[in-house]
Amino acid sequence: MNSSSKLSRMNLGQTRNALWLVLLAAGGTFALTMGVRNTMGLYLSSLNTSTALGIGNISLAFAFGQLWWGLTQPFAGAVADRIGTGRVIFVGILLIVIGTVITPFMTSTLGLIFAIGVLAAGGAGMAGPSVLMAASTRLVPAERRGMATGIVNAGGSFGQFVMAPISIGLTATLGWVASMQWLGVLALLALPAIWVLKGNSKAIAAAAAAVSGKKALTAREALIQALATPSYGLLALGFMVCGFHVAFLATHLPGVIEACGLPPVIAGWSLAMIGLFNIIGSLSMGWAVGRWRMKSLLSLLYTVRGLAVLVFLFAPKTPAVMLVFAAVMGVTFLSTVPPTAGLVAKMFGPANMAMLFGVLMLAHQVGGFTGAFLGGQVFQATGSYDWVWYIDIALAAGAALIHLPIREARPARLQTAVTP
Repeated sequence: MNSSSKLSRMNLGQTRNALWLVLLAAGGTFALTMGVRNTMGLYLSSLNTSTALGIGNISLAFAFGQLWWGLTQPFAGAVADRIGTGRVIFVGILLIVIGTVITPFMTSTLGLIFAIGVLAAGGAGMAGPSVLMAASTRLVPAERRGMATGIVNAGGSFGQFVMAPISIGLTATLGWVASMQWLGVLALLALPAIWVLKGNSKAIAAAAAAVSGKKALTAREALIQALATPSYGLLALGFMVCGFHVAFLATHLPGVIEACGLPPVIAGWSLAMIGLFNIIGSLSMGWAVGRWRMKSLLSLLYTVRGLAVLVFLFAPKTPAVMLVFAAVMGVTFLSTVPPTAGLVAKMFGPANMAMLFGVLMLAHQVGGFTGAFLGGQVFQATGSYDWVWYIDIALAAGAALIHLPIREARPARLQTAVTP
């Protein structure tokens, strides 16, 4: 073997090692932040018993957290694009820990909104998908971005799968207060990822400008052009529906199970099943992104989601049915993220990816706020979640349809200005 062949194989090995290190850092961080965040619904009943605020008021805190998680992401993404991903993740992790640790001491609705909705949710947004997906897109080759986003997204699902049983075990042995606090402290395990994911998209923008002879778009210019693109607007509307569905399940599935007369352990295992099967869905979707139209994949996901809820409404509410339903929901739970992120990268490139995907996450969380809040209000008014399920089916059908007109190409008018 000649020296050039040896060097080529060494470079290939180093590239592969670097790729897996990036995916481990991004996926592991998402596992911890999403795992902590999506397990909070298991403490809703305990918070209600402790504070006597009522499910409606506590749901407001969770709903605000859904909205704030989305609101932080465009800004966190814009900062990460400019000054570096590692710094943003570091601040986010600290906020998650602080917010989760102080939550049991909050006795008012405003206190819960501050701890759960502002600190913990805001921190999870800063160390959330817009920043992590953008970092992965920046650090891996273009031909592997679909699978990379699928793996990172699966990390969030794995975190939910692992954290739900941990939460149940800690609550059984230490009580719900210590359980919640230890869950928050576990987020510190993500700190080493800040060194792997450090850096920003300035280098990408500079390289693109050098090749094309055109200056890179500023964050403001990129946002204006994206908002003027109809396909981006349709993508945002569909992602809003995804947020409604995901937040309702994450917040109220334990309540749905309790209303069906099933034991609390089924709630924990149902959340774990959602996380486990979303790993399968996310990896499958990451593989499929490079092979089929991403808009068609999104339409398929929303169709399956709506049909699954419809079947669930007419099925007997046994533990086996609940776990099967959770598994089907898991396959579609956050599998929308790889094709959505892929469409953003395909239409607008990676230079402002964190900010533009962050705007879509904001739309997602507007839907999330509605799902979490409406779930509590409907249950409090009717004693049942049925009407929320009906709304969810209708929204899923609408989302399946609005993705069809999306154009999977860089808009022809999306041009950068010529460098003077």
